[in-house]
Amino acid sequence: MIPTGEMLLRLVVSVLLGAVVGYERERDNQPAGLRTHMILVLGACLAMILSINIGAEHGSDPARLAAQVIAGIGFLGAGAILRMGFNVKGLTTAATLWTMAIVGMAVGYGYYLVGVVATLLILIILVVVNIIEHRYIRTNIVRNITIDAHGGTAQIRAIRKAINQLAERTINFSVQRNIKGDRIRVQVIAEVDRGEKMENLVEMLSNIEGVRTVKIE
Repeated sequence: MIPTGEMLLRLVVSVLLGAVVGYERERDNQPAGLRTHMILVLGACLAMILSINIGAEHGSDPARLAAQVIAGIGFLGAGAILRMGFNVKGLTTAATLWTMAIVGMAVGYGYYLVGVVATLLILIILVVVNIIEHRYIRTNIVRNITIDAHGGTAQIRAIRKAINQLAERTINFSVQRNIKGDRIRVQVIAEVDRGEKMENLVEMLSNIEGVRTVKIE
């Protein structure tokens, strides 16, 4: 059996470790932030403490309750994943939730140093590696672009040229034209550098003669 003082210490340490990673996720405007991580790690730690004490008191397998925590966190992580158009956001946060739950279990078992080191490694991945990735590794994001314009072939060519200049790759380029008038709608699905500002793309497309509206998702 774990003494009461030791149990309380483990719960406090788990909350502090959850707060460290949760604060970073909160700053990044993720759906699962400070409070979610703190409560999650606290719950995982408490589940581990109960597993040990129940196992010691009744002679049962202490890993049974802890195993359910790992499986259950998958549902919570799924709630952090958001699909935004052609892009998926929240996978890193979902992975963080799952890993921090295990950190809580490690602290609940008494592995303080392991829990602290694991938390620091997660923080390094989230902060330092993220900086390196954005600075040195080109990452693309898929954009859905809709342009309404007046004109014909000349405007379509100008739009295609502008898209080719700013996009890394054009996935789809489709045109709808009003037979009774000169209105056209161009819909483009393209991969754009994540660092490319949408303002630049909007400005370039808006400067094309005949363009009336530009919508980018």
